[in-house]
Amino acid sequence: MNELKDFPVTIEVPVHWGEMDAFQHLNNTVYFRYFESARIAYFQRLDYMSLVAQTGVGPILASTSCKFIIPLTYPDKVTVAARVPKVQLDRFTMEYLIFSQTLQKTAAVGEGLVVSYDYNQKQKAPLPQEIIQRILELEGPNVQIEV
Repeated sequence: MNELKDFPVTIEVPVHWGEMDAFQHLNNTVYFRYFESARIAYFQRLDYMSLVAQTGVGPILASTSCKFIIPLTYPDKVTVAARVPKVQLDRFTMEYLIFSQTLQKTAAVGEGLVVSYDYNQKQKAPLPQEIIQRILELEGPNVQIEV
């Protein structure tokens, strides 16, 4: 599980029988749900949603991708990890890792581009300084800042 040491946010998720497809492995769409759960856990660690409630400026997912490494099957429990390696003026990159506890291997890695969005004005907005600071506090010196 050394792969997980550089990820400040991790969650554990059981693989459910109903998440498998006709080929008897986890359906590819489920990996994206796992990424979403880790992303929301990361936002919770930042207390992002309280800032959204105050300002109307919050995160919106612009793109996401996944590299499938090994298939997952029921029964298993996975650790899903999230980190932010790069912050820019109005966006940040998230990286994800899904680790099979049964197989003791990385099952998938992914990436997401999260853009700062003003939900009142319906347009992109600069990333709030509070969020940049909270990311720095959570990530430490590993995050690249380009603002």
